[in-house]
Formats: sequence, structure tokens, C-alpha cells
Amino acid sequence: MSDAAPIDRFLEMMAAERGASRNTLAAYRRDLEQAAGLVRGRLADADAAVLRKLMADYQSLAASSAARKLSALRQFFAFLLDEGDRPDNPALDIARPTTRRPLPRILTHADVERLFDRADEEAAGEAPPAAAVRMLLLLELLYGSGLRASELVSLPRRAIAGEREYLIIRGKGDKERLVPLSERARGALDRWAPLLADGSPWLFPSGKSHVSRVRLFQMLRDLAGRAGVDPTAVSPHVLRHAFATHLLEGGADLRALQLMLGHADIATTEIYTHVDSRRLVELVNQRHPLARMDGVDLRTPSS
Repeated sequence: MSDAAPIDRFLEMMAAERGASRNTLAAYRRDLEQAAGLVRGRLADADAAVLRKLMADYQSLAASSAARKLSALRQFFAFLLDEGDRPDNPALDIARPTTRRPLPRILTHADVERLFDRADEEAAGEAPPAAAVRMLLLLELLYGSGLRASELVSLPRRAIAGEREYLIIRGKGDKERLVPLSERARGALDRWAPLLADGSPWLFPSGKSHVSRVRLFQMLRDLAGRAGVDPTAVSPHVLRHAFATHLLEGGADLRALQLMLGHADIATTEIYTHVDSRRLVELVNQRHPLARMDGVDLRTPSS
């Protein structure tokens, strides 16, 4: 018997019971089918020794990639255990590869101001180009609401219906959350709404669908170049990081930030506390009285 049937049943469960997105399901399928092709016999019958050998084959991969593959295996075997197809979960005996989450790249407040100054300038006047008004709104929602690129470009037209101070976003895992809508963003929405073509269900239509994530990336980098900001330092994800980091610097609660960003686990949000800690160390090095004394250098602790 092949592994096709149990893998299909596992993915059906992930979609129906856990609301896994299509991208997540596709990643699980790739990882499990690859694993099935590397083991002798059926993957569903593998023991811990077989899985250790399999993980050894993944040593050339980045630790994060190997950890993702192990996670897929653990969930697959947990499903088989729950279904009574086997008596154990051999993947639990496999040590998780050590990963170190990198600190996100962020923009300075000055960089963000330059982006907004340029976007405001291009969208000024009584009859600005529609593309300029759209760019200003995209920027307002990326930095002002912390949306993911995919969430932003796929916003439905009905998202701007009525007077509201928030947007209802359908994010990863098809889960809904509320995100704040600033006064500036509402103003940009009011300017963009009359320019929308009739008949499209999207807030940012393009052809028969909506603006793509790739096109959003290109437009942001083009704006950065015109604003005098390094284009290679700007992306939708970097602006989302800037939203989170600058909020935390301003005293935002970490749990509230988790909800706004749509993180399932607060451990994901905690990466921004490391960014903020780095800023505090730089502040001490620049402003502490000892930093001005000859021969004294306050360094970041190694721990």
C-alpha cells in the first residue's frame, strides 16, 4: 500500500478541523510526499530509527526548513495515532533542529516619514493620478494597520462600507481579526473610493482580479526610490515590521500587538521585544553619562 491515502486523509483533516490554508496544505503535502519518497517501505509504518535517518538526510537544509519538515511529520503521525492506524508517534522521539529566529529588518522613523512625504506629495492636488491615491492608501494600510501583503491586496470592496474605525481581516488559517483604521487611512479611503471602477469586488482591482503581491512589492520599491530611501530596504513585510516595532516603542501592549498582527502564538510577536531591547541598548550607549567618559564603552551584553 502507498502513503497517498493516509496523506490525503491527513490533509482533509487539517483543512476541515484546523482551517489550514491552501498554502499550508500544499507545504505539508510536499514535505510528506518527499519524506515518503526517501524512506524504504511506507512512511506511515516508519519507526523512530527510520525517521532519524530521514532527518539526517535533511542536515544540508537550513535549520528552519528541517524543523518545518519535522513538524509536518509529527502532526502526520499524531493524526495516524488518533485514527488508530498505529500505536505511537515515532516523530516525538526526534530532536527538533535548533533554530534561531532572525531579527526582522525595520525602517527608521525618518525613512517612514520620507515615504509618506513623497506619497502625500504625489497624491496632492484637486485631481491627482488615481495610481498616486492608491499608493498612498496602500502605504497607510501597510504601516498604519500592519496588514500582510496578501491580506492587503485581496481586501474586498465592502471593507470600506460605512463609517468604521477598524477593518475585519480574514488572515492565515481563514481566521478573522480586527485591525485599526487610522484617521489618515480613512481620509485616504475617502479619496480612493470615488476613483474605483464600478463592478469590481476588490478594493484594489487589477484586470479581472486584484493587484498582486509582486506588483505591490514593485510599487513600494519604486516609491522608495523616488523618496530617497534605499529600495532594497523596503518591502510590504518590512513595513509590517515597522508598524509593530514602532508601536512597541511607543508603549503598546504585547498582547494587543499579537491580536493586531494576527499571530496565533505570542512567541512570534515576542521577536519585536528583542528589536526594542536593541534600541534601548543603543540609547544607553548614546545618552548615558558613562558613554561620554573617555575610555568607557558600553557594549551590548553577549547573553
